Amino acid sequence: MHIFCKLDEVPAEYGSTVVSVGNFDGVHCAHKKVLQEVVRRAKELKAKSMVVTFDPHPTRILRPEMAPKLLTPLPAKLRLLAETGLDATLVLPFSRDLSLTKPQDFAKTILRDRLRALEVHEGANFHFGHKAEGNVGKLVEFGAEFGFAVRVYPELKIRGQVVSSSNIRQLLRDGDVTNTRHLLGRVFSISAPPGRGRGYGHKYTVPTINLARYDEMVPGNGVYITRAKIDSNVFDSVTNIGNRPTFGEESFAIETHLLNFHEIDVTAETTVELSFLKWLRPEMKWPDVDSLRAQISKDVHRARRYFHLQHLLTKQTPALT
Repeated sequence: MHIFCKLDEVPAEYGSTVVSVGNFDGVHCAHKKVLQEVVRRAKELKAKSMVVTFDPHPTRILRPEMAPKLLTPLPAKLRLLAETGLDATLVLPFSRDLSLTKPQDFAKTILRDRLRALEVHEGANFHFGHKAEGNVGKLVEFGAEFGFAVRVYPELKIRGQVVSSSNIRQLLRDGDVTNTRHLLGRVFSISAPPGRGRGYGHKYTVPTINLARYDEMVPGNGVYITRAKIDSNVFDSVTNIGNRPTFGEESFAIETHLLNFHEIDVTAETTVELSFLKWLRPEMKWPDVDSLRAQISKDVHRARRYFHLQHLLTKQTPALT
């Protein structure tokens, strides 16, 4: 997938495109449904399939106090977009100047003149241009005027839940990583370098690896069954997200206990990817360290049983031919 970091990077001879414009935070099932059709139609029309997205998220510029934490920071979003088979992603640097672009000017200058769009595919709640004055109705009008077709997709529901980035964020805040998985179409994961903890896990309970400060979306405080990928090493794991109240002064941390640990080299360049498989329990303040240690032993036992059952199910599922 080609990645263009500004409009001027798109070659004049790039050719016609089938386009979808949006934030695509999470690259969830509704996004993927649209993008699969973008890729398919582009092949039929002998055009290029393209996404236009923004960095930073527009709300961080226009209403920073209301800006959401991202499900997928830009590197993760680009990787997931590439997996859909798109030919290109244009990452427009979002600024106040760009926010002043009138919807008609966006459709004419960017979609028609620069990207030579043959079709534009958007969800029914799509808004664009200054003060989000453009909607899909306006886009259809501009398409008729400027020579591109518009396809509008109704909202997608899975298990009775609307698939949207905001709904997925709420599920994560509630610790519901199971339904998050259904709406994303994959396990929710985060990536960060290792960080320094206060040594409580190693000293009082079990050895852990801490994540460095992570400012984007994470599941709500609690204990989760996870899988940890540390560079090329993959471990079954149990992760605590929270403030470690048993030890007095609270400080937020993401701590992971590796169940099938073997010695590895961990440096400042190491990347830890945590995938959240199942919620176990809320974070709690225990009366003493022995009580906490006993509970962690129960958490580990449940996690080991979970992974054992998953292994059995995998063995029993016939391979697809």
